[in-house]
Amino acid sequence: TSMKNTIRQLRNERGLSQAELGAALGVSRQTIISIETGRYTPSLPLAIALGRFFGRPLEEVFDADGNS
Repeated sequence: TSMKNTIRQLRNERGLSQAELGAALGVSRQTIISIETGRYTPSLPLAIALGRFFGRPLEEVFDADGNS
């Protein structure tokens, strides 16, 4: 099951490219693209890092139920 997320929206609000977000988190641009499109569910440490980066609780960034 893919997990819906608000990464693209949060990234756009900050004016960051996928490459810039990836660099900030130590992952590739391709990883960011895959997470945004729901093809890849990030590891828990990466999910936590994304939440912290955007200052949002995980439940706000990722929606396992697909209710986004």
